[in-house]
Amino acid sequence: MAAGRLERVHRGVYSVGSPTRETRWAGAVAAVGDGAVLSHRSAAALWGLAEDGRVTIEVTLPGRRTRRRHRAIEIHSGTSLVEADLAKLTGIPCTTVSRTLLDCASALGQRKLERAIDRAEELRLFDLGALEALLARNRGRRGAALLAAALTDYTGPTSTCSVAEEMLLAAIRDRGLPPPKVNTWLPLASDGYRPDFLWRDEGLIVEVDGRRYHARRRAFDHDRRHDRQLALVGFETRRYAASEVLRGAHQVVREIEAFLSSVRER
Repeated sequence: MAAGRLERVHRGVYSVGSPTRETRWAGAVAAVGDGAVLSHRSAAALWGLAEDGRVTIEVTLPGRRTRRRHRAIEIHSGTSLVEADLAKLTGIPCTTVSRTLLDCASALGQRKLERAIDRAEELRLFDLGALEALLARNRGRRGAALLAAALTDYTGPTSTCSVAEEMLLAAIRDRGLPPPKVNTWLPLASDGYRPDFLWRDEGLIVEVDGRRYHARRRAFDHDRRHDRQLALVGFETRRYAASEVLRGAHQVVREIEAFLSSVRER
């Protein structure tokens, strides 16, 4: 320590050199004691499911054992933890992806929870069977209803790519419109692409065009070529500027609703 090669992280826990985020996580688990695992929002950050910019690290200790407080560590009681809920990633004991989603469901809220599920699917970590088994074991637990609802309504990825897209998706949900596919792959005869919002059965595509990319001449021509190809296979494309959505997402949604209503009346 005098030579500067060790840095105290917690009582009895030291880092070789300046601690990184990962060594702080590992140090917190070691400081809490045998059987402790990284959990909740800290485990979500370790798995890459959601960002956690807090200083506090969350750790779960199996059983109802109480330990003294540790600086910057929030200790959860793990009375419902079973072997199937435990994993290890980069050498750090932690909760599984499924258990992590359940633990932090309430703290994340509906939209961030959906994005964490999307991220798990992107990383090929999503296991519906494991989630269903977990929920069956934890009926009535905090966050279980929210996670169950998210899985019931889940029809595929809902990862938006911009603030304007996120705002428009929220307005679509507020209005109670049929849920669109979001940035999902749509094959075409030539190649295919990912429309921002797709109502496949109704034949509608909505694009939110940001000025930085879509104002370029090549992108402008490319967009129009795609629109013509889509029209040939029965899709109508409606384009909105990102600035237009940011100024009045609910007005855009009313136009979308009018189109969807006209399709149902045909």
